[in-house]
Parts: sequence; structure tokens; C-alpha cells
Amino acid sequence: MNIVTIDFETYYDRDYSLSKMTTEEYIRDQRFEVIGVSVKVDNADPVWFSGDTEESHQFLKGFSLEKHLVLAHNAMFDGAILSWIYGIKPKAFLDTLCMGRALHGTEVGGSLAVLASYYGVGQKGDEVIHALGKHRLDFDSVSLARYGAYCSNDVALTYDLFRAMSKDFPWIEIKLIDLTLKMFTDPVLQIDMHVLHEHLEAVKKSKEDLLLTAGYSKKDLMSNDRLANVLRELQVLPPMKISPTTGKEAYAFAKNDEEFIALLEHPSPNVQAVVAARMGVKSTLEETRTERLIEIGKRGALPVPLRYYAAHTGRWGGDDKLNLQNLPRLSKLKYAICAPKDYVVVDSDSSQIEARTLAWLAGQDDLVSAFEKGEDVYKIMASAIYNKDIELITKDERFVGKTTILGSGYGMGAVKFQRQLNTFGVVISSNEAVRIINAYRSTYESIPDLWQQANRAIDAMHVDMTAPLGREGVLQVEGRKGIRLPNGLYLKYPNLRTVALNTGKFEYVYDTKKGKSIVPTKLYGGKLVENICQALARIIIGEQMLIIAKKYRVVMTVHDAIVCLAPANEANTATEFVELCMRLRPEWAPDLPLNCDVSFGPSYGSCQ
Repeated sequence: MNIVTIDFETYYDRDYSLSKMTTEEYIRDQRFEVIGVSVKVDNADPVWFSGDTEESHQFLKGFSLEKHLVLAHNAMFDGAILSWIYGIKPKAFLDTLCMGRALHGTEVGGSLAVLASYYGVGQKGDEVIHALGKHRLDFDSVSLARYGAYCSNDVALTYDLFRAMSKDFPWIEIKLIDLTLKMFTDPVLQIDMHVLHEHLEAVKKSKEDLLLTAGYSKKDLMSNDRLANVLRELQVLPPMKISPTTGKEAYAFAKNDEEFIALLEHPSPNVQAVVAARMGVKSTLEETRTERLIEIGKRGALPVPLRYYAAHTGRWGGDDKLNLQNLPRLSKLKYAICAPKDYVVVDSDSSQIEARTLAWLAGQDDLVSAFEKGEDVYKIMASAIYNKDIELITKDERFVGKTTILGSGYGMGAVKFQRQLNTFGVVISSNEAVRIINAYRSTYESIPDLWQQANRAIDAMHVDMTAPLGREGVLQVEGRKGIRLPNGLYLKYPNLRTVALNTGKFEYVYDTKKGKSIVPTKLYGGKLVENICQALARIIIGEQMLIIAKKYRVVMTVHDAIVCLAPANEANTATEFVELCMRLRPEWAPDLPLNCDVSFGPSYGSCQ
């Protein structure tokens, strides 16, 4: 197979551009027009072509892209054009933008210009800024030639960049990039418009009923105490912060308080409505997301926009202003995401994968053994907490055990644990929270030991030295390069440094990118262990996803779950196959017990 590097230049203006529209919306718009395309086959010189849609189609067909690897910088865009406009589906995609995210995170940036400069492969031009508002036929021969040279330079940069980046890039991750991009560029999931319209009306009515009939006026919600009571009535613990003015605890209800902003994405539409009213937002997330799906449905099948390596732990994230990663478990929107005719959606969720990985990495053999035997680890924990036989553990006590196992593995303190239980409607005293946390740490002593080992690893990274961490041969602490993971990529902590606290002590922070800003993020042993376990879980899910994809079309991944399509007449066989794949153990962890829950149905929601 050849590597065919490709780059499209398209019409845009002040009102019609990717800065104001999603990729899906932009390409499927009636105003979409290709000005020209540059193609480079392996190391040959780039070739520029500009023509109408049919002429461009014939030009592209000459490269037999269905048989080759297509490389682009942001193949989500160029690949969608190939598929949606020209009906061309390459053998596989390569993408330097995705590779850059995995290799550099916040250290370098993802633009072609920045990466090309970092790797020293050349300089990107700026001819595109002169194309504002110009259709293909508006270019004269000279300006079109200049535009072609600009585009061809981008193609050359992308190819040279790929050659430089691929030297340190795992082949398995190349396959995952391709799989992720095809979820968007080759959409197959259908949208049930009737379900969406019904849901939109129900959400709007519910908001009106909540704010008017229930007496939650906007005026009432401007009172911090009243808003706090409303949230409690809705089973939500009001977020708190330390006031910089008084130094005392206060409600975190400001528009820039992250925990308050997060409530706009709460699973309950009623909570969303209350917070939106306080913040002066006209529509809740549930409304805008439903409306966006309706508009996509009008244009065709659902392209699933997932950002490869969205988090520095490697996990996927939402993209293109449609985050399917944070749909609530019982969201009605899931019922609007349907399999095509004669197919079913198969949803497989890895069970307790982080808790299992944590116990295995820490060498907590008794907990690993309990997972291996299929024992109820939540009841076992509750038994230790309440000093009762497992057979006598109640449903409520088991829930506390579950919350402890799933929430306390990364060093959570008693105060936060108490708040977490309160959020679920379980009220305990401060002393009881301390007792439960201590019970967890004394029952599973190897896990707190791993936190301390992680603290020493942070010290080592800070001074550019190595240190042991977790099971031998799984992780490699390589100084400021970060922690080498089993897939060959690194868990990185850019600009790791110490900052002094008012107490005279210090803490470690590193740089994290949030939007266009770089902000310091605290790092400590428990947090590092959490990052590692999430990164390892993501590697496992990625390996399983590729195995499933050999037989069934993978259409989505959500955290620790994989969603695929299977012919309806072999739904049971597919479920068994997927279940087998989700229990496969990686070569680097042959004794890590894995399990899953698998179900199928005509829609994503019907798999619950």
C-alpha cells in the first residue's frame, strides 16, 4: 500500500467557516465547495488539481485510494470530504494531528504550523487568508496557482511530519486512529427524528413546569441560600469553595466556578434547568444537544465525532460540539441513535476495569483474587466496614461498600467521601467517613503503598531520574519524559514543578491545556495512580476494540465501553463474541481479571 497524502482547500467566508460551524455542518451545507486538492503519493512531488465536483472526482479516482493509506493533518475533515462528497473510502487513514496529540499533548500544540516548526520540516504559508469569500471561479490563473502551491506545501509538510513522528509511534495506535476517524467519516448510525422531537418538547415542558409550577422563579434562584435548598431538593449537594475574601467556606455558584458549571451537564434535565436559569442561559444542554441531533438527522446519518487522545491519559473525548461521551445512562437521546435496517446495536461495558487494574497494579492479591472468582467485592468491603458476615450485608451497606471501592482507590479523603455519599442521598457523620476510609486503607494496604510509591516517582520525574512504580515490567518512569506505558506512548507531565503553599510546604503542579489557556494542575501520588489506571484501562479497551472490529463494525467508544453493529439475525452470536473479546487479557497483564456487561437492541438506548 502507498501512503497518499491529501489536503483540500474549500470555500469559506465570514459567516460560513469552520470557526463558526461544526465539521459535519460545514461539509454538508449547500454552500460547500472544493476550490482544489493537492495529492502526494509516497515521496513523489505533490500534484495540485482544481476543477468542478465531477472533474475532481475523476482526478481522485485515479489514485485508487480504496487500496491505499490516506494521510492528512486533520483527516476528520479531509476524510469526510472524500467520503461524503466523492463517495471515496480509503483503505485506512493516517493523521498527524491525532499523532501530535498523543506524542505532545500541551507541550507543542496541534496545528500543522506549530508541529512543522517543532520538527524542523518546513514552514506553513498563509495564502489561505487571501481566499476569504472567493469561490473557485473567482480565482484567476495566477492566484489559483499560488493557492495550489500553498496547498502542495501543506501536503509536503504533512508527509515529512508523518515520517518524523511515526518513528516513535506504536502501530496499534495508528490502527486506533483509523478506527476512530471512520466512525465520523463513514457514518452508519441512524437518527430517529420522532424520538428527538418528542424528547425536545418534553424537556421544554419539564423546564417550564419546574421553574413556574414548582415555584422556582429566577428571582428566587438568585439567592444563594434558596438555590442551595432547590439543589438539595433535587438530590444534588451544592458545590462549595473557600471564599478568597473571608477565607471561609461559601457556595460555589459563580459563573466561573467549575463545579457549578459542571451541573449544566448533570444527568437530570431539572438540575440543568435550575442552573441554567441562575446563570442566565436560555437553553439547557439537553435542549441544545437534542436540537443539534435533530439538525444532523435532517442532513443524514450520524457521524460520531470522537477526539482521539483527548485526555492526557489517552482517553477519547467528544468533538465537533457533540459530546456523546457524557450522555446520561438512561438518556432518551440514546433511544434516538439507532442501528440501520436489519442490524442491532451491541453495547459492551467493561466492569469495574479501573478498580480491577488498580488492585492488580498494586499487587493487592486478595482483591484481585476476589475479582477473578467473580465474588461480590462490594459486599466484601462492606463486611470489613461494618464488621459483619457477608451474608448479613444489607443493600444500603453494599452501596457504601461499592462507593468505597470505586471512589477511595486514589487517596480520597474523608471529607470528600462524606460529600460523595451525601450526593447519593446517604448521610453519614464526619467520624463515620473517617472510619470507612481507614477501613479501606487497612483492608487493602498495598493500594496506599502504591500511592507512596507514586509520590516517589513524581520526585524522580521532577529531577529527571528513574524510579520503580507498580508491577515490574509494566511501567517505566523515565524522568522528565514521563511514564512509559505498555503501548509505547508516555504519560506526560509538562513543566512539572513545585509551588510553595502558605503552610510552608510545597506541592507539585504541571501544565494542562484548557481551551486556549495553560493552567497549573496539582499532582500527587493518588492522582498519578488514577492517571495510570485510566491510561492502562484505555489501552486495554483499545486493544479489545481492534479485535472486535475485525468481525463487527465498531461505531463508538464511551469511556470503558465499546459499541458496535451486528446483523440482527446473529445478535446472540455477536454478543457472545464481543463478551469474549472484552474478557481478553493483554499480553502485559496476563493475570489481570476482566469482565463485562453486554447487551443488544435496535437502538443505543435499548441496550441499557
